[in-house]
Amino acid sequence: MMRVYAWRYITPRGFSDIEMRSDGEFLTELFFVGSRNLPRSDASCMEHTPRVFRNVCRWLDVYFAGRQPDFTPSYAMEGLTPFRREVVDEMLKIPFGETVTYGDIASTMAKRRGIAKMSAQAVGGAVGWNPICIIVPCHRVVGAGGALTGYGGGMKNKVALLALEGREMRRF
Repeated sequence: MMRVYAWRYITPRGFSDIEMRSDGEFLTELFFVGSRNLPRSDASCMEHTPRVFRNVCRWLDVYFAGRQPDFTPSYAMEGLTPFRREVVDEMLKIPFGETVTYGDIASTMAKRRGIAKMSAQAVGGAVGWNPICIIVPCHRVVGAGGALTGYGGGMKNKVALLALEGREMRRF
C-alpha cells in the first residue's frame, strides 16, 4: 500500500484553509477544506513534512501575498487522461489575474485538433476534476459571458482568489 502524507496550510482571512496530500515525493492533491471535491487519496494519511510540502507552502505564501510565484512545486496527477492533460495544459496557460471561459478552452482545443467544435461541458468536467487547485488554476475558468459558475473549492474561495489576483469582481 502506498503511503499518503497530509498537511494543512492555514490561509489568510477570507479563504478556507487548504489540505495537501503527497506520496512523499510529489504533491498529489491540493484542495480547500470543506470543498465538494473530496480527497481521492486514502483517508488514513500520515502527517509528515516531505520537502514537497515545504515547497508548496512557500508557493502558497507567495501567492497569498498577491504575487504569481516564479516556481512550481513538483506534482503528479493520478488518473490523468490525454483529454484531461490537454485541459490542464490550457489552464496552466491562463495568466495570473486573467480568466478564460470553458468555451474558450473548448475552441482552442477544437482548433488544435482540426475539428469544428468541442463540448464546453466536457471541458468543464475536466476542469472540475483537477486535483491540484490554485497551482493548476481552475479558479480562472469561468462560464459564458464571464459568469461565475460552480467551483469545487466553494464559490467564496473562487471569488476571493480572483479578487486576490486583482480581478474587478463587479464585472462578474
